[in-house]
Amino acid sequence: MSVWLPTSPCTPEACAGHQGSTASVPRAVLRLTAAVALILVGILGSPPVRLLPEGPRHAVVRAWSAALVRAFGIRITVYGSPGPAGGRLLVANHISWLDIPLVAAVLPCRMLAKSDIRSWPVLGRLAGRAGTLFIERDRIRALPATVETMTRALLAGDRVTVYPEGSTWCGRARGTFRRAAFQSALDARVAVQPVRLGYVGCDGNPAGAPAFVGDDPLTASLWRIARARGVRAEVRLLPRIPPGRYADRRDLAAAAQEAIAAASGPAPPPGIPAQPATPSATDKDRANRPDRSVHHWVSSSPAAANSLRTPS
Repeated sequence: MSVWLPTSPCTPEACAGHQGSTASVPRAVLRLTAAVALILVGILGSPPVRLLPEGPRHAVVRAWSAALVRAFGIRITVYGSPGPAGGRLLVANHISWLDIPLVAAVLPCRMLAKSDIRSWPVLGRLAGRAGTLFIERDRIRALPATVETMTRALLAGDRVTVYPEGSTWCGRARGTFRRAAFQSALDARVAVQPVRLGYVGCDGNPAGAPAFVGDDPLTASLWRIARARGVRAEVRLLPRIPPGRYADRRDLAAAAQEAIAAASGPAPPPGIPAQPATPSATDKDRANRPDRSVHHWVSSSPAAANSLRTPS
């Protein structure tokens, strides 16, 4: 294990408990069965879906991803608008493996994930067919090639989603954004759109069940989420940071991190869960322009080796 890998102090025992009511065992089994069926359908259906024009293809991906999240009994609420099409770097905080279908349910895109996911049963094959970009996190020398691959995808008009914290956090605390991935947005001269992800319970507080942290086995995470009731996923599409505003990836990463941190307060009253019609500030470059005086410097110093489990 490399000491340079991003880590998090979150552990399943401290962060992943569910405080609300739980579903019965038969219901949990039914949820897992529905999720597995959807994943198998996704694997079998991905080849013909990739042949569809962009519009219908994205609609199918969104519907499938939303169905997968809903199969676990989790409702989705979206705030903001995805804005215009075209190449864009999406950056989000990282809580769970559920973040991947959750983001895809709102904005179909290519994900940047750790290379270990390729070996995951079933899910690894599905990720590969979905156009996932893989990164070898423990090989620093491979980073420039990964950034170059991301740049080409952005120049081709793809949306690429990264989780710059590099490790999952429970949602109550957050990690520092690593800045390497932001170089691809600078090289491709595309906008960066911060995305705030959260999972809340019936009481409005962060829900622990979806957190996939520490040495939590995937099977334990699946069962915990299937048993939880009253969990709602929130996706906040924040104002885009236009190309050219920041010339340095350190400042760009800090601005995105600050935007997500500022959006961590209470959510506005939910509107239409799937895709609200509320006009978004993402099309206004002057909206919510981050103050350079409050930017956090993104450190490259080694982190204490504690939690490394993360889908990306």
